[in-house]
Amino acid sequence: MQLLGFVCSASYRFVSRYHHLELFGRMRTSCMQHPKDSSENTTPHLLIVDDDLDLCDVLARYLEAEDFRVSSAHTGSEGAKAGIEGSYELIVLDVMLPDKKGFDVLREIRQRARTPVLMLTAKGDEFDRVLGLELGADDYLTKPFSPRELVARISAILRRSGWQSDNNNGLRPPRIRSGDLELDLAARIVTKAGEPLNLTSAEFDLLHMFFEAPGQVLARDKLVERVLGRQFSPFDRSIDFHITNLRRKLGAQTNGTERIRSVRGTGYLYAWPME
Repeated sequence: MQLLGFVCSASYRFVSRYHHLELFGRMRTSCMQHPKDSSENTTPHLLIVDDDLDLCDVLARYLEAEDFRVSSAHTGSEGAKAGIEGSYELIVLDVMLPDKKGFDVLREIRQRARTPVLMLTAKGDEFDRVLGLELGADDYLTKPFSPRELVARISAILRRSGWQSDNNNGLRPPRIRSGDLELDLAARIVTKAGEPLNLTSAEFDLLHMFFEAPGQVLARDKLVERVLGRQFSPFDRSIDFHITNLRRKLGAQTNGTERIRSVRGTGYLYAWPME
């Protein structure tokens, strides 16, 4: 695979601002696996699954400079095993791997773990983006991408996944109930009739926004900015795919009516059930 545009002059200028320009010119033959240390409780641990060793090296060095801990896997089998058995705050998963597709790795991980996943997809390949989100990816990033954009996507996912959110104060966030649904803000778990639902971090935050504004129309641009942590683009359908997946997982109200309704040309609203 290509080096995803990291060798472009704009990327070099951006990185040099952090005095790490030399890191992009020094490649190794494999990615570093980092031992645990005392910083593991305060520094997010990332897993990169990509068969491009040079790219892994570049990403690891750049992300370390941004205060992340980074481990890597270079095949789909290694990535699935590490993603399931390891303890990571986020997984960066490439779609194209030598032994199996990234989608198959994502399926395996989602069967056993709720770790947020950021998919790397080919530019302009909407099918890959849609399939990744349908299978439970939290977001995607198209190649080539800049270091700034990568860090921004990772940071946004970590914020909405509740990374160290329970350390902010001594008060336990409340539980919010709506009919047969209960949203536990502290554990970031949603249950339906007492049974837990397997939601991604984006789906959880969407439901939280709807619970905070029952019966109100939430514009798509506001949902994108708050849930995905980026500016709205009319060509970006990610939020619609997340809502489609959330609808499917929630199902209908106990009386058979739809929970999340589309408002044409505007956004979506959550129909709060009559108690």
